[in-house]
Amino acid sequence: MARVTVEDCVIRVPNRFELVMLASRRARAISAGEALLVDRDNDKNPVVALREIGDGKIDLDELHTSLIQGLQKHVEVDEPEEDNMAALMAGQEWSEAIGPDDKTELEGVEIITADAGEQMGTASANDEPKKDASKDGAAE
Repeated sequence: MARVTVEDCVIRVPNRFELVMLASRRARAISAGEALLVDRDNDKNPVVALREIGDGKIDLDELHTSLIQGLQKHVEVDEPEEDNMAALMAGQEWSEAIGPDDKTELEGVEIITADAGEQMGTASANDEPKKDASKDGAAE
């Protein structure tokens, strides 16, 4: 490859790794039969791809998107599970959406709220420390 061609491309795509990826994607597209945007001049497909990039004949954003889509093997779509789909669409509470087998596992489980914690004797942030009577009597 001609040094001039690479230097022209680095101005448009400063990252050389990305340049190689984009040029290889374009060279494969040329091999697959896409039309050339510059004259071939007896050059091979990678050199033609670099000349297209260097001359600004090709849309880099479109080529970048094509490269990413070509490298993706699995596109994950976030969808709710089929079992809970009907319950979610009906707007039911989660406790109504779980099955009877799940409810038996929850029996005997006690939910402790903030009020219950205070009743159990745990101190809250607003409580003042209690003074010990034996220390007060000894100091007097």
